[in-house]
Amino acid sequence: MDAELNKLENQLEQLIGLYESGKAEIRELRTRVARLEADNRALAGTVGVATAKLEALLEHLPES
Repeated sequence: MDAELNKLENQLEQLIGLYESGKAEIRELRTRVARLEADNRALAGTVGVATAKLEALLEHLPES
């Protein structure tokens, strides 16, 4: 009986450890996603500015 309880206790400790590791990983991934989304928004703004500049330049080119 003691051996079974010890085995169960070890399995429970392992499960709790995996759960905590999973929670930490999810937290890190959420932080990474937020950072990447912010980077994506910034890059989209940069592309928008570049597009506007290119369109303005194209308007000044003579038509062939």
